[in-house]
Order: sequence, then structure tokens, then C-alpha cells
Amino acid sequence: MTDTSARTPQEVFADHGNRLGSGDLDLISRNYTEDAVFITPDGVLTGREGVKQGVGRLLTDLPDADWQLTPQFAGDVLFLEWTATGATHQVTDGVDTFVFRDGLISAQTVRHTLTARTK
Repeated sequence: MTDTSARTPQEVFADHGNRLGSGDLDLISRNYTEDAVFITPDGVLTGREGVKQGVGRLLTDLPDADWQLTPQFAGDVLFLEWTATGATHQVTDGVDTFVFRDGLISAQTVRHTLTARTK
């Protein structure tokens, strides 16, 4: 097993982006701690299974989307503003916060509004 504890938050986030592009929820969830929390306006999901549920929902809502990210790192915390445009839906107000621990994501908040894409 690879030692992930030496990875910086920036390295974890870059790897997270690559894994998101794969769509493989098992692979994506391995960038999170086993006790991770994934917090949305709908509630709190816990552990890697919760991460798979939360990320899976986002990827289902925005398949093959074009993502635009504006990250701001401060130590072990990342504030991320984002937009995404898919074939049928879009998000123009995405905001996430990530907390990193030991080279993994230990907490993530997700807030966005999914709307039908106007052409």
C-alpha cells in the first residue's frame, strides 16, 4: 500500500480531480479517510460509503461536465468555488470546503444549485 500521509493538500486535490474524471467511485473514495464526513444541505454522509453516495449523486447529475475550478488553499483546508456545464444541466454557484488529514480528505462540504442548461 502506498503511504499517502506525505501528500500535500494540493497533491491530494490534484489526484482527486484525476480520480473524479475516471468516474470510479471506489477509486475516488480511497482519497478520503475511512471516517470522512461528506456534508450537503440534505444531510451528512459518513465514511467512504457516504462519499461514494455523495460523489455518485454529483457525477450522475453532471455526467461528462466541463468543470471550472477556483481553489484557495490555507494549510489543511481548501475553499473551492466551481461551475460545471453538462449536456442538460449546469451549476453556476458551486462551493465546497475540503479538510485534509494525513494525506487524505477527512471532510468535505458541498453546496450548489443544479439547473437545466439553457442553450
